[in-house]
Amino acid sequence: MPPLSLSILGVEPVDEFIREVADFIHHMIGMRPRDLPGAMVEVEAKIGILRDRLSGNRLNLPVLTETILSPNFGDFRFESNMTSKQHQHFNLLLNALKTSPPPTVLTPLDYTHLYLVDSFYPSSDSSSGPDDKIRVTRDERTGEVKECVRKIRLGDLNIYCPKRVADWRVSVNVEIPVPHPLGSATHTRRKDRMSYLHEEFNIDLTQVTSTHGTVRVTHELEVEVARPALLLTTAANRNNPNIPEHERGAFDELIRAFVNNARTLIRNVSMD
Repeated sequence: MPPLSLSILGVEPVDEFIREVADFIHHMIGMRPRDLPGAMVEVEAKIGILRDRLSGNRLNLPVLTETILSPNFGDFRFESNMTSKQHQHFNLLLNALKTSPPPTVLTPLDYTHLYLVDSFYPSSDSSSGPDDKIRVTRDERTGEVKECVRKIRLGDLNIYCPKRVADWRVSVNVEIPVPHPLGSATHTRRKDRMSYLHEEFNIDLTQVTSTHGTVRVTHELEVEVARPALLLTTAANRNNPNIPEHERGAFDELIRAFVNNARTLIRNVSMD
């Protein structure tokens, strides 16, 4: 068969799924509070399960492929968790990619093993909501404070994947540096985290032990844009007619790679 044109116009149509994710993130960035010194935008994709709130079962929707859910759809929750066997599977997969990356991967993975403890305190900010808390993160081994922040949740985009054993969620937040709070922590969370850096993204595989009345162990996997400053710069330049085309399109290219990483992880979730 001879080579085929991309279309009757000779161009490939824009991927509406990736464009929707990019538009959502860009809109959330534009809606963020601007009067918060030192605030950083966080964009992450978490692997988990979308569950009906009433039954607790995974959603079962009349669609055949990966689907972005409307923010007003139904009464459901996102559970950011996986089994210990799935956690082990991803640990082996990511370690193998670090040791022997495929020839098509331009940049090898970097790796850090972190042992962190989060302590949560009520926020004293009068503009905070009832669920807002201050998180103090320490290195478990040295006691050094790594972060002391208050997080503002800007929005979530939920993606249902009927052909896969898991779903995913894109979240956009703002993290604001704050002084260390007074008083006692309401609860703590220990994180045994394997963090893989690949180009502009962190891939964090974490076993979380939460202490909040009872002890609960969960396993989490997320992809995060590694450089918030780059994210904001490319977002500001998006579709600016006064700059070169490659700079105008840098934000969408960043989000394309972000979505591709999340999709790759979803398609590698094991059945266990």
